[in-house]
Amino acid sequence: MGSWPGDFSLDSRMGAACFLLVSGFLSLQLPPSGCQQSSGPVNPFPMPIPGAGLGGQGGELLPHFLLEPDDVFIVKNKPVTLSCKATPATQIYFKCNGEWVHQTDHAIQHSADRSTGLPVMEVRIEISRQQVEKIFGLEEYWCHCVAWSSSGTSKSQKAFIRIAYLRKNFEKEPVSREVSLDQEVTLLCQPPEGIPPAEVEWLKNEDVLDPELDSNLFIGTDHSLILRQARLADTGNYTCVAKNIVARRRSTSAAITVYVSGGWTEWSYWSSCTSDCTHRRSRDCTQPAPRNGGQECTGLGTETRNCTNELCMHTVGAPEDVALYVGVVAVAVFLVLLLAVILVCWRRKEGLDADVADSSILTAAFQPVSLKPGKAGQAHLLTIQPDLSTATMTYQGSLCLRQDGANKFQLTNGHLLPPMGPGIPREHSHTLPRLSTQTYFRTLPRGSNNMAYGTFNFLGGRLKIPNTGLSLLIPPDAIPRGKIYEIYLTLHKQEDMRLPLAGCQTLLGPIVSCGPPGVVLTQPVIISMDHCLEPSPENWTVRLKKQSCEGSWEDVLQVDGGSPSHLYYCQLESRSCYLFTEQLGRFALVGESLSMSATKRLKLLLFAPTSCTSLEYSLRVYCITDTQDAMKEVVQLEKQQGGKLLDEPRLLHFKDSYHNLRLSVHDMHSTMWKSKLLASYQEIPFYHIWNGVHDNLHCTFTLERFSLSTCELSCRVWVWQVEGDGQSFNININLNKENRPPEILLDDGGKEAAALVGPSAFKIPFLMRQKIITGLDEPSSHGADWRVLAQKLNLESHLGFLLSKSSPTAMLLNLWEAQNFPNGNLARLAATVAEIGKQDSLMYMMSEAEC
Repeated sequence: MGSWPGDFSLDSRMGAACFLLVSGFLSLQLPPSGCQQSSGPVNPFPMPIPGAGLGGQGGELLPHFLLEPDDVFIVKNKPVTLSCKATPATQIYFKCNGEWVHQTDHAIQHSADRSTGLPVMEVRIEISRQQVEKIFGLEEYWCHCVAWSSSGTSKSQKAFIRIAYLRKNFEKEPVSREVSLDQEVTLLCQPPEGIPPAEVEWLKNEDVLDPELDSNLFIGTDHSLILRQARLADTGNYTCVAKNIVARRRSTSAAITVYVSGGWTEWSYWSSCTSDCTHRRSRDCTQPAPRNGGQECTGLGTETRNCTNELCMHTVGAPEDVALYVGVVAVAVFLVLLLAVILVCWRRKEGLDADVADSSILTAAFQPVSLKPGKAGQAHLLTIQPDLSTATMTYQGSLCLRQDGANKFQLTNGHLLPPMGPGIPREHSHTLPRLSTQTYFRTLPRGSNNMAYGTFNFLGGRLKIPNTGLSLLIPPDAIPRGKIYEIYLTLHKQEDMRLPLAGCQTLLGPIVSCGPPGVVLTQPVIISMDHCLEPSPENWTVRLKKQSCEGSWEDVLQVDGGSPSHLYYCQLESRSCYLFTEQLGRFALVGESLSMSATKRLKLLLFAPTSCTSLEYSLRVYCITDTQDAMKEVVQLEKQQGGKLLDEPRLLHFKDSYHNLRLSVHDMHSTMWKSKLLASYQEIPFYHIWNGVHDNLHCTFTLERFSLSTCELSCRVWVWQVEGDGQSFNININLNKENRPPEILLDDGGKEAAALVGPSAFKIPFLMRQKIITGLDEPSSHGADWRVLAQKLNLESHLGFLLSKSSPTAMLLNLWEAQNFPNGNLARLAATVAEIGKQDSLMYMMSEAEC
């Protein structure tokens, strides 16, 4: 093929020269020599005639395309046709992959535009499979057409010609399962590779499923079928069908069986007493009845016991009557004595509460350096170790227990605190306030590294779970005076929780619990936790969810812009969230994206084995939320598996664009290593990442070296979201040498106390705190009050919440404590308060000695 001389535009002078030259040699139809910008072989078709058939207007118009070639697929061995139409045009030719198509391969049709009278030319060519296969694998096959008029040339858009196919084997197929009623079910399906990409539909018992008609069905971007809550009607055979213009493929069918475990009905009434002085009751395993292989009810269906003397049909003799009367009298005497003991205990309790309130332990606890108890035997109240197993008290409140009477709950017997030491009189040991935690601690893992607990009174304190970014601040006077509470803080594994998420909702941080629920607080406590949100009010709606007593999750607060709540408040910062709450319980921070620009932060971690003695070597790439608790989970997991970190963690911004996350390995020495992955990349489905409820998401790349003598590995691992952000890891390691892995800054949990009690838990000394509160709470005529402090601490947007509290200054200082402990700059805070104090002569200035 030669170069086509018309494949460029000429200026007016060159165009005129070319026109004269072509006119002189037109009769000979020779290839032009004076107008070409590049040399080449002789043109295979005649020179276009400038201005032919254009009349008086043709010389002033460039060709305009009425029809341009479109992308097309070759199915099997059938050739495809490309068409091109332009006006005004004297010649049109196709050019494919940089080479001109020969004149004899063009089908040309001439006509005229009815409205303008300008000439119209339409050209068609056919492309065969053999033509495309000649360059298949090197580059894509493309064609465009070039049209001429007397004013110059115009090019059409490129049309790509691809050979369509659809492979037979599915990448992933659904698997048969047995699930319980209301359980969420996910059926995986990754269709075979094909061009164009296959469309996927799901069949249930050969009927097409339509999520638009059944809200319980959802088909994800990765083609997975999700049954949100399995129903009995969902039992059946499910098949994934992939199809494109070439073929239609069916996966193996997966049988889903939804079973129902049996449940007992209520017990029937006791039957009448029989002749053998017994009666019975029964129940049935029909609520619900077991179905589809579900478990039968456990326990007995009938129960028999002896009748009382009043119901028994036998005649009672006189000696038995005497025994009955004696028993009744004994019970009555016992109840009277029990009532007297309770009365004495209650009076002693009142005396002990007053004694605790007036004890020198209270003033000694305000010392910023150490605790100095005033009375022997009472110092342990601040550091007493909790017994989480049992507890008892009668408590007015809203605990999630069975109600007995008017808002009063009688809890089981037991001890909240260990037995008193020798320094406390035995008669006082039973009069300390108690609060039941038996119900809530029963399901919590004792000794877990995801839990902290301690015993606190009105002096307050702090709980912290190391390496997770999770802590609980209990300000002074948040616990009523005279009360001692055993408080716990727990970080839950997301796989163990059932947090319902709908639509574009996503979990932004850990699910946390603090409790026990129902305790009386006189001030909000502050829960500090990490989140992975990129804050942007126009892209996100953020809500705080709390689990109710019945187990359902409820929205209790909309962060930034929602209606205010006097029980909850949330200070959302770039990486952390500070939650004020006056009710303990289980919380989760959930975001709902408002646009595809909404972004979450992901942390990428690359791990590999510390040693390699075989030909295979595995690379594990974790894609987790950018929070400390998620990082801690992965580091501990890899430590157990003997993995090491190969490179510094990477940060990736993941958008709500419905595109999956892709991972691939590149630039590997093909003569020394090969990848055992059949495809060119791996994918993590968008839905699995976005909802945030899947722990430790990762992909594994298994590499194989051709010889054990090969010890150098050099490659690059790419991680990117389709049409989004991407990151890469550069790997250059020697398998026979110990490479020092990059360090991940995790604190040693054994060096840090999980519970801090009293003044040691706070950065601001108590006297300094009281002086600031006294000086700033009351409005000042000079404007030197807590509002100025809120402005200097960049918290002036939260005045509504602060106004709802009895001491706004205390709320500001509590938040400062949550943000800055233990490394906060106390001198800077003192200087800020002193600067405010200069505006009011009645306020004391802070001295450096108080810091």
